[in-house]
Amino acid sequence: MAPRILLDATSVPADRGGLGRYVDGLLSALHALDADLAVACQRADEKRYGQLAPGARIVAGPAALAHRATRLAWEQTGLPHVADRVAADVIHLPTYTMPVSAVRPTVVTIHDVTLFAEPEVHDPVRTTYVKSATRTAARRATRLIVPSRATRDELVRILGADPEHIDVAYHGVDHEVFHRPSEAEVKQVSDRLGLHGRPYVAYLGALEPRKNVPNLIRGWVRACSGLEDPPALVLAGGAGWDDEVDAAMATVPPRLRVLRPGYLPWPSLPGFFGGALVVALPSRGEGFGLPVLEAMACGAPVLTTRRGPLPEVGGDAVAYTEPDPEGIASALTALSGDPARRAGLAEAAYSRSLEFTWTASAEAHLASYERAIRQHEASHGRGPASATH
Repeated sequence: MAPRILLDATSVPADRGGLGRYVDGLLSALHALDADLAVACQRADEKRYGQLAPGARIVAGPAALAHRATRLAWEQTGLPHVADRVAADVIHLPTYTMPVSAVRPTVVTIHDVTLFAEPEVHDPVRTTYVKSATRTAARRATRLIVPSRATRDELVRILGADPEHIDVAYHGVDHEVFHRPSEAEVKQVSDRLGLHGRPYVAYLGALEPRKNVPNLIRGWVRACSGLEDPPALVLAGGAGWDDEVDAAMATVPPRLRVLRPGYLPWPSLPGFFGGALVVALPSRGEGFGLPVLEAMACGAPVLTTRRGPLPEVGGDAVAYTEPDPEGIASALTALSGDPARRAGLAEAAYSRSLEFTWTASAEAHLASYERAIRQHEASHGRGPASATH
């Protein structure tokens, strides 16, 4: 009989972001593979998860779970009770934290460990608690799931985690949501941004230090210095907390145009990515690099860095740069002046994106759950987790 999996989705924030895309994609694919699922979630997400996995048992927690401190406390006491109620064989926590007293096999996803290597590029409010949670999970979880080999290697190097207890499961991309856009989709986004067909360099993500947005701004300014018709720079996504962004913005000459539209609606992202001259995501550190893959799926020429797992995602289908302004300027100049190179990258990126599916990711997760159950039984004997349903 297939194991019953309890997926704790209570940590997914209201704006969803990368964590929401991960949980949504994984849950849909697990359902399609006929996994035996239960989902703990916030009340606002109860209907959503019921639609994504119609056969799953959905357990909505208290309304107060919208507050992080309450959610973390509930995870320690309430989640184990939910696991009892649904007779879960394994609990999957999709981001860092876990109930310390869990008696069932527990699988925790560690998305990245860049905050250990470069704490200065992370939100200091979150750094302490995420570091502590990551250390606890590395020590106490039955198994860990990471989205790349680079993250696995860093987890072993920095925290001394046992590589035999770590499973790599690449993220997927929803090719129905992220697709090569029609001309109408491109025009709609361009008009909404007020560009009306003018070229632009696209960025999507939070404005936080590890995303390297200040150096992108400075590099773009240098690349545009000699151009008669320079492309705009569109910085889409959450506000973030990078103080250097405003300092970099102050260096932008009046003749250049920077747009900050905030969050873009999901249906507009293919037109945004696919209509860009270049999608520039020169991050200093990632656990996977989901926006890079999503831009590739939209048939965009992508510029990123060789940091961490990004070469695992981009392969030979994207252009690379050093994360400093000079490197970014040189790469943008070369790409903007070479339409054939951009077209070749766009085609290669789309083809490579087809290799990353949520089905493959879900299969890797299922294998990790099975290993966790076997590992738990070997070390604890058959206990509550092996109850029949």
